[in-house]
Amino acid sequence: MSISIIGAGNMAKGLATRFAHAGHPVTLASRDQAKAEAAARDVGNGVSSAPLASAAQSADIVVLAVPFDAAGDVIEAAGGFAGKIVVDITNPMKADFSGLSIGHTTSAAEEIQKRAPQAKVVKAFNTIFAQVLQNGGQAAGRPATVFVAGDDEAARAAVAELARSAGFETLETGALATARYLEPAAALNITLGYGLGHGTDIAPTWQRAA
Repeated sequence: MSISIIGAGNMAKGLATRFAHAGHPVTLASRDQAKAEAAARDVGNGVSSAPLASAAQSADIVVLAVPFDAAGDVIEAAGGFAGKIVVDITNPMKADFSGLSIGHTTSAAEEIQKRAPQAKVVKAFNTIFAQVLQNGGQAAGRPATVFVAGDDEAARAAVAELARSAGFETLETGALATARYLEPAAALNITLGYGLGHGTDIAPTWQRAA
């Protein structure tokens, strides 16, 4: 699978590293092309950069690794992502990280789907810290769990397979509306990691019988 990641921050670079190590062609893109080029150089491993619209058009899967508040502008700049699997890793945190700015009756993922109605939006990787990506996808020495939500079953399965190929455990949570549960779980993880001093080598999981 060819992957284009929109963003140039720590999460974008961490995901690019994991996917490249798994053998996927990876392109980084940003509204600031110079930042995408610099990020690709930092990552290495054959990761390239490209203008945002062309990167989105050429990829099998597009990852939105930008703040939630920037997602609408990115969708517009990319031309809407029509027909693409779009992985939303965002969390709609308030500016002071005191809680979520939306929830209960909607989610960041559902709002992004509204802004890109012809895309197949899948929620994933939002409960993973960048440090976990730097640690090979592991938290405290164990593979972290990527929760995957989406209305399109084939798109959801494709993203789950991508995560597994990169060394993660996965758990599909059903329809995109279950992002309403995943985003608060991420907010709790952020509170534990930063607010309560547990650090960022942590990730939520779900215990299951063998």
